Amino acid sequence: MSLVAETTHHLKPLISDLGLILMTGGIAVLLFKKIKQPLVLGYLIAGFLAGNNFDFFPTVTDKASVEVWAEIGIIFLLFSLGLEFSFKKLMKVGGTASITAVTQIITMTILGYFAGQWMGWEKMDSIFLGVILSISSTTIILKTFDELGVKTQKFAGIVIGSLIVQDIVAILMMVLLSTIAVSQQFSGTELLLSVLKLIFFLTLWFVGGIFFIPTLLKRAKNLLTDEMMLIISIALCLMMVILASNVGFSPALGAFIMGSIIAETTQAEHIEHLVKPVKDLFGAVFFVSVGMLINPDTLVEYAFPVMVLTLVTILGQSISSTTGALLSGQPLKQSIQTGMSLSQIGEFSFIIATLGMTLNVTSDFLYPIVVAVSAVTTFTTPFMVKFAVPFSNFLERKLPKKWIKKIERYSSNSQAIKSASNWQIVLQAYLTQVVIHSVIIVAVILLSSEYILPLVENSRFGNGLAALITLFILSPFFYALSLRRVAVKEVEALMMERKYRGTIIMMILLRMLLTIFYLGFLLNTFFSPGVALIALIIAVVVYILFPKKLNKQYHKIESHFIKNLNAREIIKASRSRSDLTPWDGHMTTFDIAKESNIAGKTLEELQIRETMGINIAFIKRGEIMIDIPSRNERLFPGDEVCVIGTDKQVEDFKEYLDRHEIEVNTSITEKDIVLKQLEMNNDEFIGKSIRESQIREKTHGLVVGIERNGKRLLNPESHMVLEKNDIVWIVGSKKLITDFFRK
Repeated sequence: MSLVAETTHHLKPLISDLGLILMTGGIAVLLFKKIKQPLVLGYLIAGFLAGNNFDFFPTVTDKASVEVWAEIGIIFLLFSLGLEFSFKKLMKVGGTASITAVTQIITMTILGYFAGQWMGWEKMDSIFLGVILSISSTTIILKTFDELGVKTQKFAGIVIGSLIVQDIVAILMMVLLSTIAVSQQFSGTELLLSVLKLIFFLTLWFVGGIFFIPTLLKRAKNLLTDEMMLIISIALCLMMVILASNVGFSPALGAFIMGSIIAETTQAEHIEHLVKPVKDLFGAVFFVSVGMLINPDTLVEYAFPVMVLTLVTILGQSISSTTGALLSGQPLKQSIQTGMSLSQIGEFSFIIATLGMTLNVTSDFLYPIVVAVSAVTTFTTPFMVKFAVPFSNFLERKLPKKWIKKIERYSSNSQAIKSASNWQIVLQAYLTQVVIHSVIIVAVILLSSEYILPLVENSRFGNGLAALITLFILSPFFYALSLRRVAVKEVEALMMERKYRGTIIMMILLRMLLTIFYLGFLLNTFFSPGVALIALIIAVVVYILFPKKLNKQYHKIESHFIKNLNAREIIKASRSRSDLTPWDGHMTTFDIAKESNIAGKTLEELQIRETMGINIAFIKRGEIMIDIPSRNERLFPGDEVCVIGTDKQVEDFKEYLDRHEIEVNTSITEKDIVLKQLEMNNDEFIGKSIRESQIREKTHGLVVGIERNGKRLLNPESHMVLEKNDIVWIVGSKKLITDFFRK
């Protein structure tokens, strides 16, 4: 009975505190949604009201339990962020976003550190402050872009790419900060070891995760309900959290890694959808718990640092990001838009500040100051994005013409440099080959000595058996490390030039020597040095005698890995082929800018349909609506053009417009123009071509698709003959098409 009473005693505060957190968070969400402000800010204020520093509202009673909920919230936030991330996104980000992000992070880390030192803070507070101020808020930026309708503009792509790079660097920073906090000094050796350790485990987890997890989810697909999929996803997340914690990393890193592994699977979108409510729940608890740490007395006392750091954040982030974008070769306007969009701090800054508190290396005042700076910069972000274009126009007028011309020339030259040299391709391929296979080989040897050897060491030939099992597992990877050819065409091209031959041969020899070293390391782990040397000679001989079998085995392993890695892209590609149904198309509107160089041309001259498969549904010119314009219709500045096509076609059209300095508005229209289907049962049309049927004239519409005998064709030619039971898709006037159906 006493045990039950004790359990109830501990349970009540936990339930009441969670109820209070969710109640205040729910009210805050409703209010901030109503006034169209970021929900994160509402959670912070809700936390302040529910905290112990505000006496006019019910407060939490068990702060320790709330901290546990908050830590769970961090785990699910990072897991969800990983689901949206995908390692391949980073590879596609390109140099522009990478240079922008790295320039921003280095500059802001230095600025933040010296700002802390200038205000007389401790060195560790200043170090954490620098990192905190260097990471922009993904949540705030994406919400702002959605609200302002600029997500499809080119600068937005650079910003989102920069955020991806920032997230990866933030994870690395958390590892380095943990190392610095433990040693309390900048030890170059320790930092290097931490980076190498991070690279080792990231590579191992990613390669192993991609090899096994997509296969597991694919084979169990027919058995998994939504409930089971959610449970398995969370189980995988927490498993990686445990692994990361056991090897000395933060739990948040493990959650992020598992999310990014699952992001490469074909079920990624479905899992992200299932996990979202869990992430929203615990994310709300986390942000509310952050708000609980806001102390009004501390904010009053440190009002000056809050103002200073707010200015440092807004100006520093804007200038450093703009500089990074300019260095990467972007035009002045897009660079300023990029810089002013990244001028805030957010959720990752809270996580890093929480890390400092957890490690007991930062002062109590740092956290509420960071929250206050985040709150202010959250409010200013929409205005910074809005005023970016007017500010860039102002600078173009005020800056010396020489500067503007130099920026334009540098941007043009940078954009022209697109392809990597043969040497870069070869070097990248060799480094990838060496790093991945080295990590796999070392990991398997260590795991074998830790888990296989203890099982057989008491037997007579235990060490030999363990070594043989390990060697059998690793033999394909030894082959790949030493002899597998990579970047074949580029290597052959370089070998034609005498100055590169020696370097290429040296790289091949180094791979072979590295393989022999790993073989020796493996055998020395299980045998004495003398026996290991004899075994090494035997292993090398056997290895040379069976290259084809090893190649075949490795090819099978590699094919499985690549298939899992590319499965998501393969499915997406199959959906975007020419056999897409007409109803995969959607309508999107674009505004013709005053400076557009396609203004004044007819649709026939532009050849939009012929080159991109896009149909123009209507042109709105002031108060005049031109439905289904003819090929002789001209485009004029200020026209609003509505096109219909698939996602891929619309994206191609957007890129075409970007090259002609068009400003895009991607809002979907639901005007009088609609997309409808008509089944060909009327003898009046059967046997006639689309042009002869006069469907266009009678409906003032366009035939944008035909389905025949299960085969689908998008945007058919006008000479195509209609057959019985064809399903014809028409875009045109809602009223006229409806009247046409009734006949």
